[in-house]
Amino acid sequence: MDHAISPQASANEEKEARRLQYLPWERVASDLDHPAHLARKAALRQSCGAELAETSYIAENAAIFAESLTMGERSWIAGQALVRGEIILGDDCSVNPYACVSGKVTCGNGVRIASHASIVGFNHGFDDPALPIHRQGVVSLGIVIGDDVWVGANCVILDGVTIGNGAVIAAGAVVTGDIPAMAIAGGVPARVLRSRGSVPRQSGAGDIEERLVRLGQKAKEQWPDILARWQTQGFYESLEADGIRRPAIRHLCDAIEIAAGFGDLPPGLDPAETVERLQGLQDRETGLFPEEHALVGGRVLRDDPKALYNVLSVGYALELLGSSPRDPVQAADLDAGELDKWLSALPWQNRAWHAGSVVDAVGTAIYFNARYFGIRQSRQALFEWLKRNANSVSGLWGEPTALEGWLQPVNGFYRLTRGTYAQFGIALPHPHASLETVHLNYRNHNGFAGAKYNACNLLDTIHPLLLIARQTDYRRADGETIARTLIARALDRWRDGEGFAFADGGESSLQGTEMWLSVIHLAAEFLGLADQFAFIPKGVHRTATPGLGL
Repeated sequence: MDHAISPQASANEEKEARRLQYLPWERVASDLDHPAHLARKAALRQSCGAELAETSYIAENAAIFAESLTMGERSWIAGQALVRGEIILGDDCSVNPYACVSGKVTCGNGVRIASHASIVGFNHGFDDPALPIHRQGVVSLGIVIGDDVWVGANCVILDGVTIGNGAVIAAGAVVTGDIPAMAIAGGVPARVLRSRGSVPRQSGAGDIEERLVRLGQKAKEQWPDILARWQTQGFYESLEADGIRRPAIRHLCDAIEIAAGFGDLPPGLDPAETVERLQGLQDRETGLFPEEHALVGGRVLRDDPKALYNVLSVGYALELLGSSPRDPVQAADLDAGELDKWLSALPWQNRAWHAGSVVDAVGTAIYFNARYFGIRQSRQALFEWLKRNANSVSGLWGEPTALEGWLQPVNGFYRLTRGTYAQFGIALPHPHASLETVHLNYRNHNGFAGAKYNACNLLDTIHPLLLIARQTDYRRADGETIARTLIARALDRWRDGEGFAFADGGESSLQGTEMWLSVIHLAAEFLGLADQFAFIPKGVHRTATPGLGL
């Protein structure tokens, strides 16, 4: 006697089938033997010669366009997943909903592929710029994933990669190179964070505060001895880029800024004599500060990077000594047309850092002119030019380069905004866009490493993050991660009695010490921990706006 299926039973069967699209691990023997499921597997065996274990499961709405497919015991592919190409899944593998496995991909046993992961075992050719990419063919090196690997949600694994047994790929990672066995990898591009079974490094607030306090205590106790290492005949010298010790005005100003950061003056420094010496550097025609005083034409001196940087270095040192520049900086007292001509001619396309440094000097000159001489007319022209020329997509000024990507524009963004928007307390024109680009640059350089882990690159990251955070909390957690990383590494990089090297692997110097102390203060300020650090930058790298209504 035939038995009719009740409406309720039919509804339950339909509900279970839909649930198995997204929860296929809840399948039972009756689901494996369901006629529709058996028909799907039979069709795949016929169309591509698929080798499918009896206990493997393929959900109804899985998109399978395989040239060949192998699935071991208890492996499954969920609904809405896309599987195409030459795919091998060992035993106990899972491809979750909305994951994409394409090209030539071989997985061992126990591989878990989370939703929205994209494992791409092929690559388009693109080397010939004269030929459209779609006509340059496809290359497939293949991806090999070992046993017991967990691929997190939203991961991207690119062609040619091998992932070792037991590895974990953190959510959102972009894997461009091989990952060793038992590694936990994350980031863009992915790098090894630690190994499974190792104890994660503690970097909580308490640990960060402790490291801040310890570093601050060391620096506070040792700064006079560090300055003494570089003092010579009433002057200061330090290492230059070529590794040779030379005296320079900047080194004297660095010594003044280091001492001021701890509320003091360099030992033996005569303030009145030093003010006279620094003011005497100022060229009367241009108001700029060449390294060696010389009366030269303003056009030539305006192209001298040291004369421009000393507007900052000497100008703030004079303020720390209770004084100011002797004369206005006439080189920056320009009408809108003259200013536009100067700034527009700067090398924004390939040397955006240098271009930004010029704007920094111009903005600082305008600050000194307004504060000490009542000259204000150039400020409006400067900010109008900046607003017109800011890129609304990147939030920056200048273009990336083929060799360094966004490094030049981001570093130039720090210099430019330091002397303008930060110094005058004015809101940035495109804060969200600029924040995205600063983070992109940091990721593209893998947080910087080796010689690239230097005071310039990290200062030019943390200062913009802090400045932008005054306008928005967007991506604040990402900025806090960078700040904590900076502080966590700093104590180990400090050299007792010598201070900081400008870059990892280099020699300690006054410049490196002053800049890295400022970087750590900025990171602490970002985390609300500045009161835990003994050093407060008060010169070039200060963060407070003047608050003078300028």
